[in-house]
Amino acid sequence: MASWEEPIETGKIPESGSTFDAIVVGGGPGGCSAAGYLAMADKKVLLIEKGVWPRDKICGDAVGGKSLSHVKALGVKETLEATPHFRVNGILFSSPNGREVRVPLPEEDVARLEAGYALPRQQFDHLLFDRVQALVREKGGSVIQGASVKEVLYNDGDDPGKGSKSKRKASGIQLTVGGRKGTVMQFHAPAIVGAGGYLCPVATSVVVDTYQEKMVDRKHYCGGYREYWDGVKGCEGNIGDIEIHFVDTIIPGYFWIFPIGDGRVNVGCGMVMHLMDKQSKKLKALQKDIIANHPQFKDRFAEATMVEKSAKGWQLPFGSPRKKQKRQPRRMAMNGAWLVGDAASLVDPFSGEGVGNALVTGEIAARHIIEGRSPDEYQEEVWSALGAELKNSYRMQSLSRKSWLLNWFVGKAGRKPQLQEMMTEMIASKEAQENLHSPWFMFKTLMF
Repeated sequence: MASWEEPIETGKIPESGSTFDAIVVGGGPGGCSAAGYLAMADKKVLLIEKGVWPRDKICGDAVGGKSLSHVKALGVKETLEATPHFRVNGILFSSPNGREVRVPLPEEDVARLEAGYALPRQQFDHLLFDRVQALVREKGGSVIQGASVKEVLYNDGDDPGKGSKSKRKASGIQLTVGGRKGTVMQFHAPAIVGAGGYLCPVATSVVVDTYQEKMVDRKHYCGGYREYWDGVKGCEGNIGDIEIHFVDTIIPGYFWIFPIGDGRVNVGCGMVMHLMDKQSKKLKALQKDIIANHPQFKDRFAEATMVEKSAKGWQLPFGSPRKKQKRQPRRMAMNGAWLVGDAASLVDPFSGEGVGNALVTGEIAARHIIEGRSPDEYQEEVWSALGAELKNSYRMQSLSRKSWLLNWFVGKAGRKPQLQEMMTEMIASKEAQENLHSPWFMFKTLMF
């Protein structure tokens, strides 16, 4: 049995009523990032995870370049590289008419851009959580698995109530350990980090309950469906391309093939939810049809087998800019509480990658907590760091909704190295280049 398939021992559960410097709700990349950076700053942290390891996380399984500096800082990079993984050295795109463009990453660019890896999230999250929980406990903190947060506590027990906005200050959480009928416990801290994914209870409490703002906008949420397959042709080995296909039967969404090593492949499709609402078929049926009947793929899957019980669906909260929204992409902080990653709606609107932005915002949240900075300052720094990249990705997502544009774009990219480089930088670079965020640069690159 591989190490990431084994339980993680996290020690004794603290006594109800205990106080910490910070409470982090969610043990995925965003939560681990926040908890790890806080612990390394000698803060006493309570890290709470709803699941119990080993646990799976539904995802495309790509860990992009911007993740790697944080993976290294948290002490996981060497461990990750010593375990099985797929090294990405190129990206293959195809258009509805079947044209393809491969955006290669020569070896020198792989090092420069740190294109990243593809590996199962069960494996990645296990390695990261195991390292961070040890850090947290070394610094006097505690870790609880199998705990469901039921309520955010405000104003040290004197809560002014829902809709009270800045009059509220998060001061603790109430949770249940051991299932629905488990033990109810309370913990207190001046800082709460919400990192519990798109259904994060801290996010709901901050956005909906406290400020009475909209949390789920189906124009900015994506439905995703994933399966694991073995034996897909063209996906052998442990280094190569990840694939994004704009298939005619799934426009305005896309179909992906992400090898994760040793012949196993993450195969999935995604579509913006308000557009998916207009489709007669669900994502599972659309993907089944592509695999079985599409001339571009049916031969590749002819002798492949789907991994039993690997079919999963989930939602991706995009970081695309909202019209008439003062705080972009939506509110992600209040007095005493900070949201990171998916809980802050920060998934890349084009690639669907969320791990990198979760790790980035976990670090920013930890730093702001340590420095005692305001919720508005956090919101501003996150959007300053990620906003231009997310806007650019949203433009690319919008382009991908029209078949004729995709056909033209991919055809042009196949003939224009500069456009290939732009695509590479957008998907793989550690820090997106400034000119990618310029509409004029985009126009010149596409038209001339």
